[in-house]
Amino acid sequence: MDNIHIIGTSHIAKQSELDIKNAFLSIQPDFIAIELDKNRLQSLLSPQKKSTPSIGLIRQVGLVGFFFVVIGGYAQKKLGKLVGVTPGADMLYAVNLAKNNKLSLALVDRPIHQTLRRLSKAFTFKEKMRFVGDVLKAPFQLLFAKFFKKSSKKVKKGNFNLNSIPEKEVIVYLMDLLKERYPSLYKVLIDERNHYMVRRLVILAKNNPDKQILSVVGAGHKEGMLELIPIYEKRIDV
Repeated sequence: MDNIHIIGTSHIAKQSELDIKNAFLSIQPDFIAIELDKNRLQSLLSPQKKSTPSIGLIRQVGLVGFFFVVIGGYAQKKLGKLVGVTPGADMLYAVNLAKNNKLSLALVDRPIHQTLRRLSKAFTFKEKMRFVGDVLKAPFQLLFAKFFKKSSKKVKKGNFNLNSIPEKEVIVYLMDLLKERYPSLYKVLIDERNHYMVRRLVILAKNNPDKQILSVVGAGHKEGMLELIPIYEKRIDV
């Protein structure tokens, strides 16, 4: 669909804001659609209210979903500190861009609690054991990587700058790796959300055929969403 434009970003890369700005100036959109739901947007707009997830969250999203929130949040904060960027700065920049230019903002992602509940139900026992093993091996893998950095081609190939958005080949490789090792994780966090977001974008585009839509999503979603747009364009009749 000619009026849907998707840009892939990194939630902790400084380059993301520049890419969003350039896309905005080039496209001159009427709508800015972002990879957020209402709860995540509120959390992003009120960082002072952020705190460690309470145990009570387990009843809402399940044990796996709870641990994903804790571990994912910790990892993002650590990586954010390394590059000096607050996680989610790309989405916040897009939100402010819409606000300052008096454009409509569309929240196209699936509600986070639904995604986390799905993850808790879908995550298999085999994947849980594999995850525990990967966590235990991680410190030794980092030590190995540092020790053999000069001679290991695999280590060199895996290095990329956190301040920039990974190249398409790197993203495809990481998505394939995730799909292979954690198929349930990939299905719930990537594939299902791709379908959800594309469906909402196509409905928005068909309801506003003369309007341009700039959609800002994580780089790992972009290629999958582009493949789904023609499918939903035929499937949805608004």
